[in-house]
Amino acid sequence: MNRRVFFLSSAGAALAQVPSDTVRLALIGSGGRGRRVMSEFKRDPNLKVHGVCDVYEPNLEAGLSAAGPGTVSYRDYRKVLDDAEVDAVLIATPEHWHHRMTLDAMAAGKDVYVEKPLCHTPEEGKELVEAERSSDRIVQVGMQRRSYNLYLEARDMRREGRLGTVRMVRTFWLNSRTEPRRSPFEGPIDWKAWVGPAPEVPKDPLTFFNWRSLSAYSGGIAQDQGCHIFDSIHLIMDAGYPISVTASALEPHVEGMDLPESVVVAAKYPDDFLAVFTINYNAMRYAMRADQLNAYDGSLARMDIGREFLRIYGHDSPETTAFAREQPGGFAQATIDHVMNFLHCVRTRETPRATMAKGFQAALIVQLANISIREGRKVHWNAETLSVA
Repeated sequence: MNRRVFFLSSAGAALAQVPSDTVRLALIGSGGRGRRVMSEFKRDPNLKVHGVCDVYEPNLEAGLSAAGPGTVSYRDYRKVLDDAEVDAVLIATPEHWHHRMTLDAMAAGKDVYVEKPLCHTPEEGKELVEAERSSDRIVQVGMQRRSYNLYLEARDMRREGRLGTVRMVRTFWLNSRTEPRRSPFEGPIDWKAWVGPAPEVPKDPLTFFNWRSLSAYSGGIAQDQGCHIFDSIHLIMDAGYPISVTASALEPHVEGMDLPESVVVAAKYPDDFLAVFTINYNAMRYAMRADQLNAYDGSLARMDIGREFLRIYGHDSPETTAFAREQPGGFAQATIDHVMNFLHCVRTRETPRATMAKGFQAALIVQLANISIREGRKVHWNAETLSVA
């Protein structure tokens, strides 16, 4: 299938024609996650990695090596967006850059695959959702459960009434992170560019390597993992924005970090159910296959779903599975399928599975939870105005 796609720049001047199914990708943020997802893009025979951008030289070099010969290198993401040879960007930077880069990429006429969490604050999320409404760009948020057949099957079973009425979803995510990563810089870094929209701070590898536990750059491990969990709940329950969120947390236990590792979040939905997310990174280190569980408590049955299994327990025999499916390695395939869905939508202009609105709804829950923790109160959400009530 041949396609013709016009990319309209923010100045309204640049038009570029793509004569075939080839999609030319640029990676922005070539750390470990960025390189991993880029490798899934490369499975598509009509995908060309045109460029790699990073402000930290070792990551840039690793990204160029992974991309292959002939890849263009950039140290400023704005140069990527100025390049008419780029059709789409993969944004895999720290969280605090996602909002600005996604808006700028859309304005430059690029399609966007952006890693989760979509944004850092509710205000950023509102701006992104409103931008999506008035744009013809394809934006996919990297929440791969929306492309995971196990979770889609769980949604279908809930819809079919197998569980009865579900009033509560209970979840946990367990791991161990009690020490920060203490590594020196291994090469040059443009520190000002890395800090970007966050408050200016002295150059420090402790900040760079542990940004997920620092509030200037992240919503914490609860946000990083919680957006996955809440997105899967929204998928399975056909839910959207919450009515309110309440949260509690212990003080941070990792030296030098200001975000907690042990958090409980309770979200109330207009669909008349509660979703409770518990994360504890002061637990023993679980095998990845067993580190998370989501239990849907229905009036007829309970459904448990983890990374690689789906089980239903009937009310008459709750210790015996009425249905069980195992899917080892399913998450890896889900990421591949999610990337391929994005590329399919780039070529066809269909709506992707994880739109900006879905990405914001998932990220928002823990953003409201962080407000609840800081202010010691229940936080209400107005879905009409997309603002804290």
